Amino acid sequence: MEDSKKQSDNSTSDKTPKVTGIGGIFFFSDNPKETKDWYAKNLGLDVNDWGSTFESRNMHNPDEIEALQWSTFKKGDDYFSPSKKEFMINYRVQNLEGLLEKLKQNGVTILDEVAAFDYGKFVHIMDADGNKIELWEPMLKG
Repeated sequence: MEDSKKQSDNSTSDKTPKVTGIGGIFFFSDNPKETKDWYAKNLGLDVNDWGSTFESRNMHNPDEIEALQWSTFKKGDDYFSPSKKEFMINYRVQNLEGLLEKLKQNGVTILDEVAAFDYGKFVHIMDADGNKIELWEPMLKG
């Protein structure tokens, strides 16, 4: 009984508004190109203009490929504002609109409107420690 409940909680029909994984790790660098080159040379990252993308399979739906984006930004880039921190995390979420309703009810600062692109929907919030967080709901394929 417990196993069947666990399986149903992780099925693709679950629409609970929540974080489902890490979608990206972004951080400041004095010289983003040099930093990307260092990671490529020393740690073997396959880098491009945006950083590096790590792909993995969803363990609950092995046919689904997920991505984590690793990116450097020039120190002081406005993309992190109003946060004064050196990093920003992008969380992959499901049911972004439902999650935003929950966040509004909990008094969380929502920094912008949902922006939709062909690869997903995004919005930015602030956590209790002043970290800007990017929430991303990938577009469903099919």
